Amino acid sequence: MVSVQMAFPYLSRTNTSQSLSNGTSGNHRASLTSFLSSRSPSQMSHTSRPPRSPQPPIMNNDRTSDPSSKSKASSLASQTAASSSQHSSLEAPRRHNPNGQSPRKLRSQYPRDSENHVEYILVASFDIDRGPVMEHQFPVAITGDEHMLAELMLPDQVHSRNQDWTIFFLHKDTSQEEDEELQKEKEERRRRRKRRRDKAAGIINEDDETIDDEGDDDEDDDDWDDDSSTDSEPEGGEGPPLIYVLNLVYTRHDKTVKRGAIVKAMAICTRHPFLHIYKPLLLLALEEYYKSPVPETLSMLYDAVNNMDLSLMPKLSLLERHLLQASNNQDLFVEKFERMIQRRITEDKSEGLGEPFDASKSPPKLQGISRGGTKAHLEGQSAYSVPRDTHEFESKVMYKGIPIPVKIPTAIMPETVGDFSLIKLIQTFSEPHAKSVQHFSIHTHLTTNGPGTHPIIVLANALLTQKRVIFLGHTMPSGEVAEAVLAACALASGGVLRGFSRHAFPYTDLTKVDDLLKVPGFIAGVTNPTFELHPEWWDLLCDLQTGRMKISEKIEQAPITEGLVYFQQQNPSFANTLSGSSSGNADYTGDVVFMNDILKSITARRGERVIRAKWRDWVVRFTRIAAAFEETVYGASALYIGNDEFETLTGGHGYVWADENAKQKELAGNVCRIEGWRNTRSYYSYIQDLAQLYTIRPLKGLDLHHMHDRLRSQRLSPTQSREIYLAFSKYVHSYDEICLLLSVAPESHAGLFYIALGLFHKDRDVRIKTSELIERISDHEAGQHWWKGMSRFEKLAFHRIRREVEAETKSKLEKEGFTPEAEAEKRNS
Repeated sequence: MVSVQMAFPYLSRTNTSQSLSNGTSGNHRASLTSFLSSRSPSQMSHTSRPPRSPQPPIMNNDRTSDPSSKSKASSLASQTAASSSQHSSLEAPRRHNPNGQSPRKLRSQYPRDSENHVEYILVASFDIDRGPVMEHQFPVAITGDEHMLAELMLPDQVHSRNQDWTIFFLHKDTSQEEDEELQKEKEERRRRRKRRRDKAAGIINEDDETIDDEGDDDEDDDDWDDDSSTDSEPEGGEGPPLIYVLNLVYTRHDKTVKRGAIVKAMAICTRHPFLHIYKPLLLLALEEYYKSPVPETLSMLYDAVNNMDLSLMPKLSLLERHLLQASNNQDLFVEKFERMIQRRITEDKSEGLGEPFDASKSPPKLQGISRGGTKAHLEGQSAYSVPRDTHEFESKVMYKGIPIPVKIPTAIMPETVGDFSLIKLIQTFSEPHAKSVQHFSIHTHLTTNGPGTHPIIVLANALLTQKRVIFLGHTMPSGEVAEAVLAACALASGGVLRGFSRHAFPYTDLTKVDDLLKVPGFIAGVTNPTFELHPEWWDLLCDLQTGRMKISEKIEQAPITEGLVYFQQQNPSFANTLSGSSSGNADYTGDVVFMNDILKSITARRGERVIRAKWRDWVVRFTRIAAAFEETVYGASALYIGNDEFETLTGGHGYVWADENAKQKELAGNVCRIEGWRNTRSYYSYIQDLAQLYTIRPLKGLDLHHMHDRLRSQRLSPTQSREIYLAFSKYVHSYDEICLLLSVAPESHAGLFYIALGLFHKDRDVRIKTSELIERISDHEAGQHWWKGMSRFEKLAFHRIRREVEAETKSKLEKEGFTPEAEAEKRNS
């Protein structure tokens, strides 16, 4: 049986009132709460979801630029037969590369037989005598504190607005028996996959001979294909996934009823973080419910949303999602969508072979593929279409015969919930600060650039160091307050860190303040101004109406840690910076430059996607600086898992500074917030995530990020750069390895520019190896777009080197008698 409790962590509630059933029969009654589980961590299954793949084999250090061991004579001869004019073009070389596509079986993110998109639909109303009450719940009644659910669905001052949106989260709590059963299933699947790998390797275990192979079905085949993938996303031991609730409130003014208005709210409960796609459906459904307040109205909505077909949406690996989110290219991974459709067309043809011809029916659409937004798509000339922008998958929901178009994000990263705007959040607090600089009271965790620290940096520091943050929007719709909370969670996470949305309360009120205060490091949205009068309830108050932030005078001061003392002893010249009393003129953290860049990008209308990518870079940079700080102060860091084997080859690992002085300055600027972060949920979750990702990542022990940063940031000698370019060429071959390289050289950071500089290296072998690497990248499914972003000058150098290599190879073959004419004579004889 599933038990679920309500909106605040660490508390349990019993159902004190009889739930109002919608008349649906059935013994299964789920229970929901906006609180985390009351069970202690020791009782819960703390084993994070294991990655679908075991640790890949150790990288072979003897790999050369050509992984193939076959004879090259015939292939080289065929190359010489190609026209040399082919290389005068600046197009990418079109040579078949088995590593150009992912070796894993392409699968759907949401198969047709997967779980429902929406789990529950709730309706609440305001009764003049009883207050907020739950009217209907579909498909089953929810046990738990229904009164609290109804209160969350009917926010404060809702009668003053005709319409309002709220968002809140529910925490599902599974029983101990379900945890154990799930763990047994995972162990069994791992055991079957291991037996498959052993069979493939020719290893036969005596114990396995008695085990029946009936479990080796098609589903296991998918897992086998996915063993070395990065599809699995670590959960950081945070517990069961959240249920996201999108709620719409209507106020209908009616003089015939008490108080002159009817207030009703309808909510959709889903496991998908893209809950904003259901907004148009809720608008239609609640309008229909006012006309017909019966369970059948909810059933119609429930069936419509769960019949939404997302089966043609491909499942991307973690590296692929990183590439897609960091890129503005609308065609990135479009081939995956095309292959999904081709497979569906093949399935449709095989299923329709035995159907008799029916002349009364209209002729079916052509089984072709069009691009979304094109004339063929708009005129309905083809049955399937590829999205016009691969960042979003286009589908539709049929509600009462009306097709409602929806767009689902293809790449969803952790802590990204709903349709918020980082730009709106940044502008809300930046514009008042630009007109009149706000000076904060000193707190070493928060004011890392002194009293004049930018408010957005103060907010990010507060979230990273797990402070209690409240967003106040007096007289504002609760939906706008909720969006600010969701944007703040994504801001601090950057799609890298976790632990924010699970302790976020996009909307709450005074009746739940006692429960709220029991949650460490909460992020809450409120509309009641009473919260501002109680600084003991919060550490940072963000007033959305005035665009000002306030640090509580009752905030707990940052403790003096061993790391801080040690760093201060080793660097006495930075004493003022470490105490937070610096004038702020010296930007040791780089945050002033960063915020100026962010604001310039917003002014230039670069778009939401660019701003999110920049914040992701900021968070990644912070974690890498934190790892360098721990290694400097404590001698080692849990934030880096590597291998000393490649240290001499690549010159080290981790974040790269231009010189030692720049390193000490940046560490001094970040030491306080790093020490504050080291004792938080997001820090420990990140360590767990890194450990799990290490088991499935390609190129263990080789820090490509460090190598690329050295090319970008440092003045290297020809010998030093030679080692880096040769290492890139030697170890980057497979599909995932190229994805990993592209992820550290995104298009926003000059793309392949620094790698392509190897084409102009003084050593000929470096130039050749770099050209081979770029050729592999150009054949890659994603890398072809990086190739297109290279300059004409670099492409000309590439083709010149390839022509020289092929001319030299042709000359050698001719000397050895391997000419096309000689090969033809041998075949004829």
